[in-house]
Amino acid sequence: MTLVGFYVVQDTDRGRRLDVAVRLADKAFQRGHRIFINAADKAQARDLDRLLWTQRPASFLPHGLCGEDADDAIAIGWGQEPHGHNDLLINLQLEVPAFFSRFQRVAEVVTQDPASLAALRRSWKHYQERGYQLEKHDL
Repeated sequence: MTLVGFYVVQDTDRGRRLDVAVRLADKAFQRGHRIFINAADKAQARDLDRLLWTQRPASFLPHGLCGEDADDAIAIGWGQEPHGHNDLLINLQLEVPAFFSRFQRVAEVVTQDPASLAALRRSWKHYQERGYQLEKHDL
């Protein structure tokens, strides 16, 4: 059954969600995982694409946007079906994606802004009512 972790950033800046997503992806990649990052929209997906190129100049995180002809260890989508990925889902949308249960792990990244906190509460309840194991990580 899918393990769901909530990564709660002690900051109201929504941009910090991207930083945390990149750090989580980097750590998971170093451990051999395949990652699907579910961005809020195409603009955020492109921002993540740029961050993954520039975050750590000394390392390379193989990634690509959904729809590109690549079989990357890190795929970035914005609601598409995550073909070829079922290991780690990093969800940046404020809703639980319909395809989450195909993944071994889900990472929900939350900041302290009102919209993100409301989404955290809805998502926590959604997963909890369905019997998923939940973890909370304060950052």
